[in-house]
Amino acid sequence: MKNIPESCNRRDFILSGGKVVAGLGLASALPRIVHGNTVDKTEKVKILLDTDIGSDIDDAVCLAYLLANPRCDLLGITTVTGEPEKRAWLASALCKKAGKEVPIYVGAANPLLIEQRQKLAQQAKALGNWPHDRKFPKGQAIDFLRHQIRAHPGEVTLLTIGPLTNIALLFAMDPELPGLLKGLVMMCGKYTGYPSPWGPTEWNAILDPHATAMVFRQKVALQRTIGLDVTLQVVMTPEEVRERFKKIPLLQPVYDFSKVWFEERDILQFHDPLAAAIIFNDDICRFERGDFAIELENRDLLGVTHWTPEPAAGRHYAAMKVNPDKFFEEYFSVFS
Repeated sequence: MKNIPESCNRRDFILSGGKVVAGLGLASALPRIVHGNTVDKTEKVKILLDTDIGSDIDDAVCLAYLLANPRCDLLGITTVTGEPEKRAWLASALCKKAGKEVPIYVGAANPLLIEQRQKLAQQAKALGNWPHDRKFPKGQAIDFLRHQIRAHPGEVTLLTIGPLTNIALLFAMDPELPGLLKGLVMMCGKYTGYPSPWGPTEWNAILDPHATAMVFRQKVALQRTIGLDVTLQVVMTPEEVRERFKKIPLLQPVYDFSKVWFEERDILQFHDPLAAAIIFNDDICRFERGDFAIELENRDLLGVTHWTPEPAAGRHYAAMKVNPDKFFEEYFSVFS
């Protein structure tokens, strides 16, 4: 397996892998698979989104889905990793296009202990075409998340689609918060034998491995994780993106941002939108119950997720299989 060197940035990480064929099958001997939850398809869900929008285009694709989804009560957005202010600008552009006032807070710019490997929000250079706010509260992201969760105990689903720095700081500040969440849904890690050009590593998990370890050890009423192994199977070509996105007003700025992404890549993988979609449609993925350990000793594998199936007593649910057709049906249904 190919491991990611410490000096690798996000651009190198993506380019090193090339294309992953969506039609490849899962490893032949999967553990027993169970559903992690039964979704009420009429319920409106309170969501807090923590995102590194501005690097991989899929964050913007995810946020557009949440803004268009009539069942999503988006309480707020926090940004994380390099240039978090510019990431807030990008989130603001989509919120304005959707005609929604959503609180946006600038979060942590750097990992807890290691050097930053995702320093730039490259898609911000496309912002000239789209109105957006430029001033956001700084140093208040953690307090904002804490207040919202405490104001709605047992009601909030925390959706994380970037490195887990903000969330680790949040749980360290207020250790009771994990128990006050309705759920924690993360796009993070890798859990099956599905082939990946990057071996066992996954970008969100390795960008701040110590934060990943801090968050994964928490006890949440329902913790579900979508790994790289399933998200690699949900893809579109640039031509497919252009054809579908340009017809939908809210996805037009996303398509504009994607031009930066496609300058050096020839595929869009729906990593983060898949994590969002399973909150509202439980038929998209199948889950296995178990427990995680995060690698912190091997310098070359910092942040790698080690998964142990525990069908009866595991604290977490990891996605083991995805139905891409059901995902795309769910994703585009909210824009009609």
